[in-house]
Amino acid sequence: MFWISNGLLVPVVVLLLLFLVRAVILAAAFFGEYYHRRSRQQELTALLEGDAAQLRPGLERLAGQTSSDRSPLLRTLRQLLVHSDDAAWRERLLANYEVDAEKELGASRTLAKLGPMLGLMGTLIPMGPALVGLAAGDLASMAYNMQVAFATTVVGMLIAAIGVVTLQVRQRWYARESNDLEFIAQKLSDEKA
Repeated sequence: MFWISNGLLVPVVVLLLLFLVRAVILAAAFFGEYYHRRSRQQELTALLEGDAAQLRPGLERLAGQTSSDRSPLLRTLRQLLVHSDDAAWRERLLANYEVDAEKELGASRTLAKLGPMLGLMGTLIPMGPALVGLAAGDLASMAYNMQVAFATTVVGMLIAAIGVVTLQVRQRWYARESNDLEFIAQKLSDEKA
């Protein structure tokens, strides 16, 4: 067991480094997405709170302006505008939006869960050799292993922190967008009736 445990240290450290790179990329993409979403949400809120007669033209403009945007909101909005008269299709689109939103949250969830696990493994694995070094009076070996243990803990917690923060904020974004899409679907349905 001791040899198996020690053999896992290198894969754990490599995985921590890969997750750290992924977390940095996720954080950078998150800030870019934040600025993009902020302006789009302001425009959408103005449309939803404005004149009901201007809702469909405004939504068509919003959906058409950013046709290259691959956000689940705009994809669903485009489809809602096309299929606004079919209740079953609207329900399917709203359900698919929720599935797409969950898919978008996957990376943040993975980082939030696996970061601390890998950090803890990276902490506990070198503790065995550190204690052996302490018992043998080899303070240099003990210090090195403790350094590895603490470094992996910090990296694991940083990964988890990025995952948790991005997960919480994105969940709020998707919940608001889901509410907006349900409201839009109902308004478009009422418009047809």
